[in-house]
Amino acid sequence: MATTRVNVEAIGSYFESLSDPRHVRNRKHLLVDVVVIAVCGLVCGCDGPTAIHRWAANRRDWPDEFLTLPNGVPSRDCIRRVLIALQPEAFQRCFQEWIADALAPAGGGPGRLVAIDGKTLRRSHDAANGLGPLHVVSAWASEHGVALGQVATEEKSNEITAIPVLLKQIELARAVVTIDAMGCQKDVARDVVAGGGDFVIAVKDNQPKLAEAIGSVVEKHLDGELEARKRRRHETDERGHGRRDERFYFVAQVPPDFAARAEWPWVKAVGTAVRVTTHADGTQSDEVRYDMLSRFLSGKRFGEAVRAHWGIESMHWVLDVTFREDESRTRERVLANNLSWLRRFAVTLLKRHPIKDSIRGKMIRCLMNTQFLDEVLTLPAV
Repeated sequence: MATTRVNVEAIGSYFESLSDPRHVRNRKHLLVDVVVIAVCGLVCGCDGPTAIHRWAANRRDWPDEFLTLPNGVPSRDCIRRVLIALQPEAFQRCFQEWIADALAPAGGGPGRLVAIDGKTLRRSHDAANGLGPLHVVSAWASEHGVALGQVATEEKSNEITAIPVLLKQIELARAVVTIDAMGCQKDVARDVVAGGGDFVIAVKDNQPKLAEAIGSVVEKHLDGELEARKRRRHETDERGHGRRDERFYFVAQVPPDFAARAEWPWVKAVGTAVRVTTHADGTQSDEVRYDMLSRFLSGKRFGEAVRAHWGIESMHWVLDVTFREDESRTRERVLANNLSWLRRFAVTLLKRHPIKDSIRGKMIRCLMNTQFLDEVLTLPAV
């Protein structure tokens, strides 16, 4: 791993293009100072504006080294007002250069895996105003644990409309995008391919005609009726946690008479992922997943894509257990959205540090040791 360092004093430069939404007469604190303090606070485990202010006030000597702070440390109310006033999409755009420093160009290697998945902030509901919990659809560079962007919606069902919006915010060229069955939509498939990427999208009964057509292709391959069409496979056998997991991945080209070709012209192959689990007591359970692919991937790469998407659940676990996201009672929608993004970016920063420790362990180190915080804020390039 390369160790290209980012000067901590230069972090504020990533946010210089961000327009200050506050009225001129209310600007006692520089926008860049407030945003950088918020980022550092989340990395140190703060859960909101009050904790961010408390951390900064008790670490005054450290931000003084590279922030202007003309009127001292911004108050809790100032931090809150800024995070409410900043539009989430513009706020996230300021992180793109910072993220780019962590992700080396794909070059001639395999395309980057990008997993798109949704998560509900369960306690962000506001019954008094008729608002349910906020649902956030995120994009992750799966192999590196880097947050690429997110879009917030009011309902989980709105994930269908949120995914196309999110796709426009991220770089798709040469990426392999993995999405669960909720994203099995024509607009999504079209947008990924139009952006220069490929997709691996789960297919279930929410698209009955497509599911039937894919099932027919799989059956024909299994019955040997499509010997002329190419097939690829990959297998893994892992033991741990008291069980044995055998995984089988099959990729098959779709035939010229593929029943759903007219409606789904982007589908070039069908992937089947089978997991057989043998438990400690000798019992077995299995799981089968079908995917549509826009490219005839190798069996190994298809397996990596499927595993990477399953692995995104670990990110959600970190957000809930380490950052206590599900317990957050932030009801103001823009504030909740911006804090949610800062948590995901904090996961990116903490996960990238090479020291052997848990995300929470690294967070505590940042809280206790500003030199370690300096290192975490430096994203090493892949």
